[in-house]
Amino acid sequence: MTENSPVPALSVRENFRLDDRIRGVPPGTTGLDSSLVAAEHWHPADGRMALPVLTLDEAAFSANRDLFLRYAREHNVAIAPHAKTPMAPDLTRSLVEAGAWGTTVADIRQATVMLKAGLTRLIIANEVGGAGGANRLAVLAGAWPDAELYVFADSVDAVNPLAEAWRANAALPPLRVLVELGAGRAGARTTAQAEAIADAITAAGGRLLIAGVATYEGAAAQPEPGRTDEVISGLLAMTADMFLRLRARVGGDAPLIVTAGGSAFFDQVVAALAPLVSSDGNATLVLRSGAIFFHDHGTYDRSLGALDARKGFAIGGISASARHSFRPALRLWAEVLSRPEPGLVICGMGMRDVSFDQGFPTPLTVFRACKPLPMPAARAEVVKLNDQHSFLSIAPSDDVAVGDVVEFGISHPCTCLDRYRVIFGVDATGHVRHAFPTWFG
Repeated sequence: MTENSPVPALSVRENFRLDDRIRGVPPGTTGLDSSLVAAEHWHPADGRMALPVLTLDEAAFSANRDLFLRYAREHNVAIAPHAKTPMAPDLTRSLVEAGAWGTTVADIRQATVMLKAGLTRLIIANEVGGAGGANRLAVLAGAWPDAELYVFADSVDAVNPLAEAWRANAALPPLRVLVELGAGRAGARTTAQAEAIADAITAAGGRLLIAGVATYEGAAAQPEPGRTDEVISGLLAMTADMFLRLRARVGGDAPLIVTAGGSAFFDQVVAALAPLVSSDGNATLVLRSGAIFFHDHGTYDRSLGALDARKGFAIGGISASARHSFRPALRLWAEVLSRPEPGLVICGMGMRDVSFDQGFPTPLTVFRACKPLPMPAARAEVVKLNDQHSFLSIAPSDDVAVGDVVEFGISHPCTCLDRYRVIFGVDATGHVRHAFPTWFG
């Protein structure tokens, strides 16, 4: 898409009933069909919506989607976006319908949510555990026999229960297993361990299939950037080597995937693995980035700044700024409850409402009677969060009053979205356009 081309609108297929027990829904609302929400003309700063509330800038999300899919096409890689970020099937489906290869989930329950939404090519980017997990996965596979499922295994102890469960269910098609390599989290640490995993898959007598190799480079991040590059480079080199070893095992006709790539170091994954995988002729490099479609004003903004310093992002063969190309799509809205001191504002938003594990939210705009005020000369800053309160440090002369609504940017979408049963999509004017249900459990 060109910069000025129209952004396709998002759509909702999961209609449900909205009432005032749900964050954001105005008091007194009962049994409102979610498909009719746009007709209500809600705006998070107009005093009607229950605050705090989380909104999604639909145009920003769609633009991020189209940009990253274009990047993938130009670099000859595929994407299976990690659905754990929003756990909103409508948003995940929009990525697949726009060209994503498939969907990534973190566990069996998340897989169930996506299968019921019609998303049937899934990477379970995790081990499922022992006999209990393997048997639950077998039940799921039996209920969805046409699904294309991939699962991680990082040890012989992870493979053997899968083999036993699939031997006990002869009607199931063979399960595709990805040998997981890792650093800092799960994943085999040595080639010898990875070879033993492949041996165990082969020993399952055809009930399990070697489907490729997987890793997650984000878990290898270190406090020192230089050390991070070193560890990630080593992990990706081991992944490339294991891919070649697996290819030698299964022969040239068997399709394989290589999967890695979160939202912070995907450029290094593409640089290290895409040429090798492309030259294979029967393999696919699948990125699993999820947060990048939402971006943020904190940890991922900083990560893309580091990516830019590596000159790691290119579109149309030209180096570009990822930090300025992707747009933060999420906003958190909260009301000013108190100004107990000249330099302190208390807002009705806290740790129960917004992510804080990788940085506090960022105040962006103050609204009064649904109109934006000029930004204060001195930068307001969240300096503390309680369960339901945020503490904003401001200049004593700043024009911020009780009843104003503050629009915040967030840091780390994954641990903010999971606080909300509904994500309210908004248009360019900030009015609610869609209500996307989430399924965090």
